[in-house]
Order: sequence, then structure tokens, then C-alpha cells
Amino acid sequence: MAAQIRTIDKLDLAGKRVFIRVDFNVPLDEKGRVTDDARIRAALPTIRHAIAAKARVILASHLGRPKGDPSDKAKFTLEPAAQRLSELLEQDVILADDCIGDGVKKAVSDLGEGQVLLLENLRFHPGEEGNDEAFCRDLAALADVWVNDAFGTAHRAHASTAGMARFVKERAGGFLIQKEVEYLGRVLARPEHPFVAILGGAKVSDKIKVLENLIGKADSVLVGGAMAYTFLAARGVPVGKSRVEQDKLELARQILDKAKAKGVDFELPVDHVCAAEPKETAERVVVNGAAIPDGLMGLDIGPKTLDRYRQRILAAKTVFWNGPMGLFEQKPWAEGTFGVARAMAECPGVTVVGGGDSAAAVEEAGLVSRMKHVSTGGGASLEFIEGRELPGVKVLEE
Repeated sequence: MAAQIRTIDKLDLAGKRVFIRVDFNVPLDEKGRVTDDARIRAALPTIRHAIAAKARVILASHLGRPKGDPSDKAKFTLEPAAQRLSELLEQDVILADDCIGDGVKKAVSDLGEGQVLLLENLRFHPGEEGNDEAFCRDLAALADVWVNDAFGTAHRAHASTAGMARFVKERAGGFLIQKEVEYLGRVLARPEHPFVAILGGAKVSDKIKVLENLIGKADSVLVGGAMAYTFLAARGVPVGKSRVEQDKLELARQILDKAKAKGVDFELPVDHVCAAEPKETAERVVVNGAAIPDGLMGLDIGPKTLDRYRQRILAAKTVFWNGPMGLFEQKPWAEGTFGVARAMAECPGVTVVGGGDSAAAVEEAGLVSRMKHVSTGGGASLEFIEGRELPGVKVLEE
């Protein structure tokens, strides 16, 4: 998966129509304002490079799930993203009223060198998610060069993320995709040891392939979140009312056996922060042991577990983290997740956060700058670590 991809800095862009697929799928408030511009900021190095190289810059993205229907345009328009990008670039960003059609062709032909045009939401057309050939060709007709910098959608074979590349003469990856492939590829192919993998979240079933691929590569696997209770139950440890995937107990046993056979240190919580129900107002009970009493459910790793995990993280040369340690959206159950984030910030090794909730926690803790890499793609980074081919990266390979 760590194949060489050609990057945008290897191309002569002067005067060319450079179509850059970005990921501006950003959260908006009820007034339609961008509440978190991290994904827009992540695309800035590639966009600025194209502007400086005197390209005629065409940006394309999706926002939300309009299901190929433009009737709810007010809710899914990219106008707030265009406005925020304009502020960050300190130059005008023209917003097209569509992403294909005569009006868009005219807007592209009117673009001067160094100017930026943002196409309207690609998913207003069913051809985007359907990877429809006619739609691919319509998009490709706007471009001399196609650049993919949207890692968050690189695991989708959509028209703008993969399909249109066949119909454009020159293609390259942006700097964000380059960084994602470099760091995630390093975790998979050439991690420095000790290598610690931290996996959390609700379900074992979501992380099976990741676990199977990392066991044998990682020296230690530290498990938290609700998935830990399925593993504890598989070991015969009582877990009270905690969430357990009953149909995955045998699979959990197989994973534990595989880890043992390969000499991997597979760590599960030795204490827990519990309550009778998963509510912020519920009484917080610290259970000082691996077994959880009847009537209580585990909602976060306990202080002893956090200390053990912290020591492993600080001694590591490579750390990969995906998935929270508890119900971190609610303050009483957030200490495990934020404690892991702080330990990673102090770790002198290569620290990689695999997108999704873990990235949100690192952002909330204000620790992004202290990680070596925080992935912008939850699903894409997981599929990469599973060892799967990402269509949006595959088309860039030299």
C-alpha cells in the first residue's frame, strides 16, 4: 500500500486548468457557517502551490449526503466553504452554480492564472457516487490536470475521486494525500519498534481486519472502548451491563489466541469507570478490577489502565491510534480518551492518529500540532491499515 505516487510538485501547472479534488465536507451550524475548518486548512498547501505555479485552479468537493438531488441546495451548498477558503487564502474564490454544464465551462474558460473556482457540490448529481462514465467525462472536460487531495474519500470509487482520472492526460496526488500515504504506509510497512497500536470504539466487528493486520506487526495492542468488553467477556471476565457483541465472542477468542501465538502483548482494561446507564448525570463509579459488577456498565477505561497504557505509549517508537477509550462525548467518561491523547503528545516517537473520533478528540484537546500525523479520513485510514487498496490512491500510482 505504500506505493510511489506522483505528486503535484512534479508537474508544470502554468496556465493549465488544474482540477483538484479536495475534501470540504465540513460541519456547519444552523446558520450555515463552518464550525470546524480543519479539512479546508488541510488542503491549503496544495491549493497555494497551484496558485503560485500560475495554474487556473478548479476545486471540487462534496458536502453531506444530498443523494444526487439538488432540491435541498440551501442545506448542502458549498458556499460557506468557499467563503472560509477565501478568508484563508486572502483572495477571491469564485463559486460555480453547478459542477458540470455550459455555465461551468464558461466560468472555467474565464479563469485567469492563479484564480480559484470552486464547483458546487458534486453529490447534487447521482453520477458522482455512481461513478457514471458520462459524468466522469463531463468533469474531465474541465481539466488539463487532475489532482486528488481528498484522502477522506479516497476509499470510494466515485467519479471525482477515481473515475475521471482515466480521461485526463496528467494526474497527481496533492500534498495531503502524499502525507497520508507516507505516514500510514510507514505504520504498516516499516514501523520502528516498539510499535504500539491503540484501538477503541464501540464494536469489535468494525476493527476485525485492522486487528488481524496489526497483530504480528505491532509489539503491543492496547484496547479500550466498548469493544474491550467483548474481549473481556470472551476471556470469561464478568462485564455487568456493558455492551457486548455476543455474536463476536468466538471471533474475539480467535484474535486473542492469534495475539498470544505471535507473542503480541494484547492489553485489556484492568479497571473501569462505570455507571448504571450511559448518561452524563449518572453516578460515576470507579471499579478497581477487571470484573464489572452486575447492574453497572463500563463507559471508560479506569485510572490504572490509563497509567499502564500511558507507560507503553511513552516507551514506543511508533504509535497508531484509532477509536476512543470510552464514551468521550460526555465529560464523565472522557478521561481515558484525553489521557491517551496527552500520552501520545508526550511520546517522542512517530505518532499517527487514524482519523474519526480519535482525530476529533486530539483536536478538542488542542494537541494536533504535537502529533506527527493526524489523518483526515476515518474510514479511509482504517481501510488503508486493513491493507486494502484505496481507489483514489491506486489511480495515482506511478
